Amino acid sequence: MICWLQIICVTVLRSIGGLAMAGALGGVLAAALAVPVVSGGGLAAKNVADTFVDLPPAPREEPLAQVTRLLDKDGRQFAQFYEANRTAVPLGAVAPLMRKAIVAIEDARFYEHGGLDVRGTLRALLTNTQAGGIRQGGSSLTQQLVKNILVESARSGAERDKARAPNLARKITELRYAMALEHKYRKDEILERYLNIAYFGAGAHGVEAAARRFFSTTASRLTLTQAATLAGAVRMPYSTDPSLGRSHQARLKERRDLVLDRMAGLKLITQAQASAAKSTPLALRLRPEPGGCGQSAYPYYCLYVQNEMLSNPAFGNTPAERRARMARGGLVIRTGLDPVAQRAAERAIRRHVSPEDSEVAAEAMIEPGTGRIRAMTASKEFGRNRGNKKNGPRTTFNLAADVAHGGGQGFQAGSTFKVFTLATALQQGWRFGDGFQTPGELVPAQGYRNCAGRPVNDPETRILNASGEGSGGPHSIETGTWKSVNIFYMMLERKVGLCNVVKTARALGAVRADGRPLREVPTFTLGVNEMDPVTVAGAFATFAARGVHCRPLAIVEITDRSGRRAHVPPSCEQVMERPVADAVNHVLSGVFDKGTMQGQSIGRPAAGKTGTNNGYTSAWFAGYTPDLAAAVSLGDIRGSYRYPLQGVQIGDQYYGAVQGASLPGPIWVESMQQALGNTEPRGFPGPDMGRFGGGFTPGLKEAEAQEEDKKKNKRQGERAFFRHHRRLFEWLLGQGPPDPSFRRPRHRSR
Repeated sequence: MICWLQIICVTVLRSIGGLAMAGALGGVLAAALAVPVVSGGGLAAKNVADTFVDLPPAPREEPLAQVTRLLDKDGRQFAQFYEANRTAVPLGAVAPLMRKAIVAIEDARFYEHGGLDVRGTLRALLTNTQAGGIRQGGSSLTQQLVKNILVESARSGAERDKARAPNLARKITELRYAMALEHKYRKDEILERYLNIAYFGAGAHGVEAAARRFFSTTASRLTLTQAATLAGAVRMPYSTDPSLGRSHQARLKERRDLVLDRMAGLKLITQAQASAAKSTPLALRLRPEPGGCGQSAYPYYCLYVQNEMLSNPAFGNTPAERRARMARGGLVIRTGLDPVAQRAAERAIRRHVSPEDSEVAAEAMIEPGTGRIRAMTASKEFGRNRGNKKNGPRTTFNLAADVAHGGGQGFQAGSTFKVFTLATALQQGWRFGDGFQTPGELVPAQGYRNCAGRPVNDPETRILNASGEGSGGPHSIETGTWKSVNIFYMMLERKVGLCNVVKTARALGAVRADGRPLREVPTFTLGVNEMDPVTVAGAFATFAARGVHCRPLAIVEITDRSGRRAHVPPSCEQVMERPVADAVNHVLSGVFDKGTMQGQSIGRPAAGKTGTNNGYTSAWFAGYTPDLAAAVSLGDIRGSYRYPLQGVQIGDQYYGAVQGASLPGPIWVESMQQALGNTEPRGFPGPDMGRFGGGFTPGLKEAEAQEEDKKKNKRQGERAFFRHHRRLFEWLLGQGPPDPSFRRPRHRSR
């Protein structure tokens, strides 16, 4: 009976091209051959033969989970997402020593057998029995690949357990699939797939990730000792995980030395090379492989990109598909992040606002003409506070972005919204110098209609000019802008039409941070809508781009796991006439030398607008050059209405009241100076004076002359005061005669 069975087995072997019919582990071969003997019939023997002749298709191979990487504009990685830390590489990108090492220890006859190695199995059984433990693998590399494929492709926990089950049925299935793979792939293709799917320990899946994780190198640069170390780790990746301490590292060294001995025994290296390598330490250079935005160098930018990927149908039809593609897809996402601008924004905010402050500052920088987001940051560190407290040095909200991109509710944008009214007026034919007389207060009781045509007047509201930002009297569109006169802009909005101003804002990309429709109310021009810095910076970038609005863009290029690249072009539209944008730039440039930002400059042509909200609930500055636009917001994270910016200590400075020019303005100036340090200064095109020049405001020249006289008299008085006291100090120090106008006070005796 046994001889007859052996004849059948030989026939089977020959029929499948010399493939052996042996189990990989001790006992499996005997058990497999014993089945027909115990059954006692030729039918059972035929079934065994059919098992290995009628092979199934090769196992289903799902795409391997790979790392998705985020790169800055210069190609440097700043974040990654992964379900399994793996980067698949072709076999040619794996050092030859690594290929030899893994074959030597796992399947020395890999290039000789047909997937099942009887001689190797029996040798491994004998060696392991004598050693009292596992020193050589019994399964061929092809069998090991099959097991990994079945585990990776499992769609449920039950399937995964079945692929790992230590029973005869699983091993026979594994053997049959191994034969099928040998028919499907060349040997080098099998080895490549094995090296990319195998788990090496320390969270590293595949040889490329293992090389980076263990030695901070790449698979192509692995040395002999490094290759032997990784080859030794595959068999027992958990007990040899070097990140778990010295005892695990000691076991890893034992495995490395075993691989070196095996390579020398197979004449793959000399005995001298093996001895020299064994005398060296492991020389590990463990490199952390952080995943997710919390461990990114630029967490807020990372969070913006993550939310873009999870919400954009381009990455999958459902949220689950998009999340799986982000975690498993092996994508390379090149972003618009400029590390120079990013660090400039971070340093500027850090200099003025502490993470411990309840007041939070956030900034976004956008490139005009493309919409590419160059920087995004906030004063608080990203993450959860101890005990999950709402207020602390950390936050999980992307304060620079809207809710759709991980942000919060935003802050009211304040007087930055006046630019939409200014642009609407210039579009309608207003000229530089045009203006009107303004009262000391205003009640918007009539004349305001929303875009549905309904009156939205508010007779219960009393509008005043913000302290330090202008007063009543005659104002032109320039002086009303430079001094940020609330009442002037409420009246101008009424003259040009509230709905027209709303339409201008929408065309420039103004949307509320919470995603709800813009509030179309009389105080629209005073910035009652809650906004985020990305949106505001994008709107102001439209003026810098001479009327071209571009949707804020973080992702600029996507490369899939196959190396195919898809460029993401800017989404831009000419939403405003160029001459109108040029005219707006001309007016807003005066904010720096004639208006609320007077005395603050970045040393190059710039334009912008402060924003200080009613009651100092929040403060903003938004501005731009032809090359870069930025917006800075400031408010209390606990609630801007309950905690206005009055009588507050922010950073190391006390503020009686925070205005747009007193804190957001300096942050903007410092960040823009550094961000543009290597950019050649450019000016704005001049305005069309034939279209916009020649306006008139009754009484304005007289009011300005009076104002200049007041300033002149004040300067003269200040000079006389300082001259008088300088003489006094000189006399007290014995450096000159006393001021004849100074009289020593008389002291009365009691």
